[in-house]
Formats: sequence, C-alpha cells, structure tokens
Amino acid sequence: MKRLAFISLLFLGFTMLFYFVNSCKSHTTTNSIEGTWKMIYAETKENDSIEYKDLSNTNFIKILNDSHFAFFNQEHSGNENFYGGAGIYQLIGNDYIETLNYTSVEAIKNHKFSFKVEIKGDTLIQSGLEEVKSIGMKREIIEKYVRIDAPLSNN
Repeated sequence: MKRLAFISLLFLGFTMLFYFVNSCKSHTTTNSIEGTWKMIYAETKENDSIEYKDLSNTNFIKILNDSHFAFFNQEHSGNENFYGGAGIYQLIGNDYIETLNYTSVEAIKNHKFSFKVEIKGDTLIQSGLEEVKSIGMKREIIEKYVRIDAPLSNN
C-alpha cells in the first residue's frame, strides 16, 4: 500500500512539473517577433543620400501578433503628423513579408514589402528594400526596435 501511495505521489509530482514547465514556455516571447516594439533607430538610403529618422520628439510603435502587424507614429506634442498602417505578415526564418492593407497612402495600399529580420535579445532589426515601381519608390531601410512591456511616457 505504501508503495502504491509513493508511486501515485511521484506521478502527481511529475505531472505538476510537466504542466509548470509547459505553462512557462507558452507565455515566453523572448525570441519571438510577436509583441510591442518601439523604434530606436531608422535609416533610409535613397539614391545617393542617407536619412536618419529623428526620434527625439516622437514614438514610432510596431505591434505584431501571430499574423498581423500595425504601426503608428505619434509626436509627443500634438497629432499633426500622426500616421499609421497595418496588414498581414508572413515570417519564414528571417524572411519577413508585410502586406500593407491599411494606410492613408493609396499608392502603397495592398503592396508587399520584403525584409530580413533578426532578433538580438530585446532588439528587433528589420532591413530591406522598399520598392513600389508605380510611384518611383526605391529605398533601402534599416530599422531597430526595442521590445516594450510597459505604457510609454512622452519622452
């Protein structure tokens, strides 16, 4: 009888350990692209010039779930230059393809943009060519984002 009780307790212990380990895994997104990201660096190369996005007075946020993305740019003071967009994405290895379904810029609506992504710790690096031939857009971008978990302050 003692042996049966011992085996039952052992089984119960392993079962609880199994559920604990699996529950921790399902909530961890450390190496996942899913989450909320704040832009910390942006570089655009077009023709023979390089432009760096001034992030000192704005928050540029990107949000990704398992199939969709959204981004918006909000200045710290006012909303005159607010913009955003959203759509679906595919991620195969480091190949990341956005289809921009929602935007106020009609010429790029429903366009697919192909990028490479890399996650280093809490940093997402996205790079690639943004090209829309119908409007003569052809530029290389490098964007860096840091994962955020808390609400943003205006600084």
